[in-house]
Amino acid sequence: MHLKTLTIKGFKSFASSTTLRLEPGITAVVGPNGSGKSNVVDALTWVMGEQGAKNLRGGSMADVIFAGAGSRPALGRAEVSLTIDNTDGALPIDYTEVTISRTLFRGGGSEYRINGSPCRLLDVQELLSDTGLGRQMHVIVGQGQLDAVLSATPEDRRGFIEEAAGVLKHRKRKERALRKLESMAADLARVADLTQELRRQLGPLARQAAIARRARSIQVEVRDATARLLADDVVQAQSLLEAGDEDKEALARRRSAVEEAERVARARLNELAAIETTSAQRLTRAGGIWEELTGAAQSLGALADVAGERIRLLASAPAPSHGTDPEELERRAEAAGREEAELADTLEAARTALSDATRVRADAETAEKAADQELSAAQRRVSERRETIARAGGRVASARSRHEASLAALEQARSAARRRGPRGTAPGPPWLRPGRGGTGAGGRRWCAGRRRSSAGTCRGRRGCRRGGAGCRCARRGRTPPGPGP
Repeated sequence: MHLKTLTIKGFKSFASSTTLRLEPGITAVVGPNGSGKSNVVDALTWVMGEQGAKNLRGGSMADVIFAGAGSRPALGRAEVSLTIDNTDGALPIDYTEVTISRTLFRGGGSEYRINGSPCRLLDVQELLSDTGLGRQMHVIVGQGQLDAVLSATPEDRRGFIEEAAGVLKHRKRKERALRKLESMAADLARVADLTQELRRQLGPLARQAAIARRARSIQVEVRDATARLLADDVVQAQSLLEAGDEDKEALARRRSAVEEAERVARARLNELAAIETTSAQRLTRAGGIWEELTGAAQSLGALADVAGERIRLLASAPAPSHGTDPEELERRAEAAGREEAELADTLEAARTALSDATRVRADAETAEKAADQELSAAQRRVSERRETIARAGGRVASARSRHEASLAALEQARSAARRRGPRGTAPGPPWLRPGRGGTGAGGRRWCAGRRRSSAGTCRGRRGCRRGGAGCRCARRGRTPPGPGP
């Protein structure tokens, strides 16, 4: 075994990196007191795993780090590397040179390396145990230890001999093995205690497992029942939605018919308004003609009175010896009679036109009144249809919302079932828990409705009147007749 080099950096008085090359033979370090000769031996002891600060002539392990001197500041770590020649294979490692390094940081951290690879202190001790090197080996004799060797007791000498013979490493291994056996015995005792405790708990745990399996099966049944109920609710909601759509279509058709009737009534009203306007114009014209004819009749009556008076005067007057020719007078009388007859015919025609105009006006007023009544009735029907359509739309919206809520609940139940898997599901809604419903007499399904008839038909909050196998309202209440589940 040959030590080749020793590199010291930041260890005690070695502030700079210092490398000592140890040639074959005897190497002596000579110097005055306080020059650091003992620090070289301390560095060898420290790099081989020394853990006691007193053995390194210090108060704490941080004292081995260079603390500063003069203009040199204190360092943050100490590092020592020892290179060993392993050409003879004395160390159990496949390298011709083995470098053991130890680094200590001022914060308290420490590192060991073998050929640059991080390792443990135990690895370093195992590597050096067969060579006689190490922090407790006899190869390093420090100050004051020579007298202890000379005055040692037989037991201490036996320890030195065992160290020299290589028995110490086996003793250390024996001690580690005994400590491991003691720890294993304590672990076995603990395992035995735990086993005994677990055996005592097996009975209750088995009963709990049986209860859990039954609860899981019940939860699966509840999940299936809930899914079936939700599916039935979805089907009912779909049927209600379809019925609502049909009602909506029927109402749309009726609305179209009412709008068509309203359009026809408005067209008829416009026609009647036009007729009323025409009749009013004709009545106005007829009134003017009647007034003209009345004036003409009065004029003709006055003229006829004058003509009659003249004729009467002429008839009663004596015939003159000379004057107008009687034939001329007769012609004038005939002309006046014809004119009177024409005026009488004209007056009669005017009276006939007046009566016709009056009758047409009365008919127009009657038609206008009937059209107003028809328009009012049509407007009332339109208002009623609109209200009916609005109510039907509300029912359709309510049915659609219930359908969507049922679909969402069904999807949530399916998601919960997929998420829980074989471990079970949620206990389900309250009305499906044990003691709240079942199958009545004759195999008919029932729900705990708030009211029921004598035949067991459920009459719940939602107005269920189906009963039997179609009952799905599931509300709280009394148990229907017949044996329970």
